[in-house]
Amino acid sequence: MIDISNINNEFLKYVEQFDLTNEKIQGKKFHSIRVQKISKEIAEDLKLNKEYIDIATLIGLLHDIGRFEQEKQYHTFNDMHSFDHGDYGADLLKKSIRNYISANKYDNIIIQAIKNHNKLEINPDLKDDELLFSKIIRDADKLDIMYETINMFYTDKEETINNLTLSDYSYNFIKENKQVISSPNIEFNYLDKIVRCIAFIFDLNFKKSFEIVKENNYISKIIKKYDYKNETTRVRMNEIEQIANKYIDAKLQLLS
Repeated sequence: MIDISNINNEFLKYVEQFDLTNEKIQGKKFHSIRVQKISKEIAEDLKLNKEYIDIATLIGLLHDIGRFEQEKQYHTFNDMHSFDHGDYGADLLKKSIRNYISANKYDNIIIQAIKNHNKLEINPDLKDDELLFSKIIRDADKLDIMYETINMFYTDKEETINNLTLSDYSYNFIKENKQVISSPNIEFNYLDKIVRCIAFIFDLNFKKSFEIVKENNYISKIIKKYDYKNETTRVRMNEIEQIANKYIDAKLQLLS
């Protein structure tokens, strides 16, 4: 049996080692709790058994366990300027996983899911349950980042974003129904980062995930949060809204 109450207590005990007056640490704590809930919802919608639902719930809570040390050491959540937080979290859990779950039969599933949650693509060598739980956590994480983009990110940058121009680079990924790939050769402005978040839909896997996006109207809320002054950008953002919502509707029909 998996004790979710113990998992939650151990997670909070771990987080309390860090500076809880740091807004980024607090934000990552609450992000982890929300992702835990979403992971559970997806697993329940997939009609997984109780133990598998609990494993998805555990992975949801621990998926960003590497972020806390990342912020402590480097004062950033930018993996390119610090370390890969998925890899770090997986390595951390190899040493501490018994704090969260007594049985070892799910260790590889948990560690592989956390290792792969932040990669551009899932390791093609993953199969069966390792692949399933990697998909669940990737969806749950992306869904909460979309929520954060609406409600938390760039709250003091609206005027700046209103005056930005969307790059051809990001726009072309959307037109091809692809995730926007970060590049060390491309400097993203805030608008590029917002569009990269919208493009998360092109990597979602499950019907429940698309339902959450649609029911919460995430795409339109992200786009309509700003008043774009540049005419080309305004037209492009309207087009992106149409492309994204059309894609979501098509996936929901396909997955029904």
